Amino acid sequence: MSETTLLGYWIRRFLLEHLIGERNLSRNTQLGYRDSLALLVPFIAREANRAVDALRATDLTADILRKFLADLETSRGCSPQTRNQRLAAIHALARFIGEHSVELIAWCAQVRAVPFKKTAKAAVGYLEKTEIDALLAAPNRRTGQGDRDYAVMLFLYNSGARADEAAQLRVKDVDLAASSVCIFGKGRKQRHCPLWPVTVKTLGSIMGDRAPSEHVFLNRRKSPITRFGIYALVRRYASKVSAAVPSLGKKRVSPHNIRHSTACHLLRAGVDINTIRGWLGHVSLDTTNIYAEMDLQMKEAALSKCDIGGDPHSVRRWRQPALMEFLKNLV
Repeated sequence: MSETTLLGYWIRRFLLEHLIGERNLSRNTQLGYRDSLALLVPFIAREANRAVDALRATDLTADILRKFLADLETSRGCSPQTRNQRLAAIHALARFIGEHSVELIAWCAQVRAVPFKKTAKAAVGYLEKTEIDALLAAPNRRTGQGDRDYAVMLFLYNSGARADEAAQLRVKDVDLAASSVCIFGKGRKQRHCPLWPVTVKTLGSIMGDRAPSEHVFLNRRKSPITRFGIYALVRRYASKVSAAVPSLGKKRVSPHNIRHSTACHLLRAGVDINTIRGWLGHVSLDTTNIYAEMDLQMKEAALSKCDIGGDPHSVRRWRQPALMEFLKNLV
């Protein structure tokens, strides 16, 4: 059996040669693709009744792939969104194999024909200013950990940074003199964000005289905090203040909610949508436009401007045209 027929041969080339060498994808993306394939391969081995290292690429059939996707949702309890993420990784592997092996082009087409599942677009959640203020007031700033926790949440709200972006922030990325920070986002895209004076003071306090290459936010063991640690931190304080602010108990509070809150509050303050796009590091303006769509307060303000007032019965009602009239006038 030729090595080029083995699935393992192509997976190794895909992960090392394509994802890293050719596309230079971020570490998190690489790990996402790896985890998807680590779930897929044992499933194929069970279905094909073959050892993992003996699996051929053609052992991954469209039928087995559909069974795998169904198993993700039923046995593992994955959401349709997670299912689609796993499928995207498998599609990318199949495309890579098809581009490098003429014999497997037809197989590639069959695998990539397995469709994504349509999912409902979830409403974007965000926090009101009073809820943000309650979160920021929760840490006990008389302790080192409380001061660190306050700094993390203040930075998230000021910059609109993702949890991973905050976790990877280095001392050299913060320019206290210029009151700005350099953030490295998805796809290693770089953006600069202004900092409030209170954020500058707080970050300067927790950084001290650390070396430029060190991380800004550390855990209790003085190791760099992870994005999971930041998620746990935010949720812990949300749970702590939910008794005093009941509305927080009804929301799923996370670092990403704080990011959404930053965008909404900037929009309410009159900042134009393109500036917010650059602030958050979005590639497309379409992504940023969701904040204009979801802000109920701005919708209510717009509605009040076109309130007709007076007696609603006195308003002339619109007449729906007859069908043939509608068809003739349709351009």
